[in-house]
Amino acid sequence: MNLGIIDARARLLRAAELQLLHRCFDTWRGIGDVVAGMARQDFDLELRRFNGRGWRAMFFPSGFEHSLTSHAGHAWARSPWEAVQRASGDALYKLRAGETAPRD
Repeated sequence: MNLGIIDARARLLRAAELQLLHRCFDTWRGIGDVVAGMARQDFDLELRRFNGRGWRAMFFPSGFEHSLTSHAGHAWARSPWEAVQRASGDALYKLRAGETAPRD
């Protein structure tokens, strides 16, 4: 089989996978699923809408007074699901990078 055909099929499959993920997670239900997963990692969510201009999502280590620390993941986006997805990624990146969140 031609490598060009294989590459084209791989790109098509990747696009279909991404479309499926967006269909699942770009909803309020998807936000709930992300929040439940982050709660299992001991993070709480704060989500705020700013008068139609966009959304800010912040994931804080559970048990804190929800002040911005180096352990919090945060993001700003036009949609709530994009903000939540980006903020969860930021928090998990910091966790993987060795910035373990202190627990009280």
